[in-house]
Amino acid sequence: MNQKIRKKIKRICCIGAGFVGGPTMAVIADKCKNLQINVVDKNSKRINQWNNDDLNKLPIFEPGLDKIIKRCRNKNLTFSTNVEEEISSADLVFISVNTPTKIKGLGAGKASDLKWVEACARQVAANAKGHTIVVEKSTLPVKTAEVIKNILESTNFEKEGSTNATFDVLSNPEFLAEGTAIKDLEYPDRVLIGGDCKDAIMALNEIYLNWIPQEKILHTNIWSSELAKLTANAFLAQRVSSINSIGALCEVTGANIREVSRAIGTDSRIGPKFLDAGPGFGGSCFKKDILNLVYLCQYYDLNEVATFWESVIELNNWHQSRIANLIVKKLFGTVSGKKIFILGFAFKENTNDTRESASIKICKDLLSEGAVLFINDPKVNPDQIENDLKIKETKSLLNEDVKNKSNNDGSWCFVNQVSCGFKGADAVVILTGWQEYQKIDWGNASKTMRRPSWVFDARSVISSKEITQHKLNFWQIGSGN
Repeated sequence: MNQKIRKKIKRICCIGAGFVGGPTMAVIADKCKNLQINVVDKNSKRINQWNNDDLNKLPIFEPGLDKIIKRCRNKNLTFSTNVEEEISSADLVFISVNTPTKIKGLGAGKASDLKWVEACARQVAANAKGHTIVVEKSTLPVKTAEVIKNILESTNFEKEGSTNATFDVLSNPEFLAEGTAIKDLEYPDRVLIGGDCKDAIMALNEIYLNWIPQEKILHTNIWSSELAKLTANAFLAQRVSSINSIGALCEVTGANIREVSRAIGTDSRIGPKFLDAGPGFGGSCFKKDILNLVYLCQYYDLNEVATFWESVIELNNWHQSRIANLIVKKLFGTVSGKKIFILGFAFKENTNDTRESASIKICKDLLSEGAVLFINDPKVNPDQIENDLKIKETKSLLNEDVKNKSNNDGSWCFVNQVSCGFKGADAVVILTGWQEYQKIDWGNASKTMRRPSWVFDARSVISSKEITQHKLNFWQIGSGN
């Protein structure tokens, strides 16, 4: 399998035009003008969005991404549905497809579903010519590379006239935070390349050297590379659950989580990052990767280790339910028929990604209590919210008087302008830390809200002084004042 590879990588194909594949290939194209980068996906709607002349309609919002697409698209960066054609002409193929948690069968609820990865491996085996380096870019369980290798070798062996096709498999996991993905790609803490063929590793290494110092490019065996990605996400999620657990303690003891975070963050052994209390972790990776880690530990009979990591998710779920329950209690024990203005639906600011967003769980809990939700987010569209909540939007609410409306089932509508959501609201709940929410004129907002009014700040983006001076009740996460 490890035959002599081509001296130089000239053409790259990336299978998967999602959050990882699109931005990563855009940055590589921007930094490596000598390479031809082709991003392919069977989803024609997504590909059309990447090719849209209106850069505000790209399928993914990331600060700075639109400028790179403008510079590189249709020059050395293309997006198409020509999967087989681009694989056949590629020297290197990135596999960057979704790896959701299995919903049925062996390992359901914890193990990753690798059907798309397997499908990609079979496509590569069927269409590749000459020598091809295949790179895992998706977050994958340990030993997935072995599966890919077996498929490439077996499928290629069965293919007529395939004697010239050879492969090497590498692991090159992404370490991107949504909202700062372009910065993370341009100035990474590290780039990890795992493999057992030095020539293949150095071929990929040479690409990254165009903008990343060699000391930041780490080489490992392929299994260490795969496990490092899962472990990094698990450790970050653990910090989020840890600080939120202390935030809950702060609220009942009179302490302030921001002061506690600042104190422990100055300890060089701990550091200040991921010590901001919030409504809980979300996004596409944290929960999925921890569940995968739990499954691996259980598979290898490390049940105590599995229980430890599973508790990180359990605490995150408890924390989100705690916030919803607290809102209900503060509003006299019921939110049925009451208007609650939700600010933010994305799982964090500077992204339109809602996967595993704390807003979904909190909104669902409030809707189950009969609340009438008015929801605003500057980047998430109403169709996505409807899909996440599994409840159709009631657009007529925008023209109705919601006060004292009897609504046992709960309902919601989307509000385009922040200033239009305060009228008649019993409460405002900040769930995403968008910058525009820090600029709200609470003096004007308070005049149209129904008294007694509450503001719940789950992101610590506003000060208590600017709320209480307008005679609004105020709760801020992790604050016992």
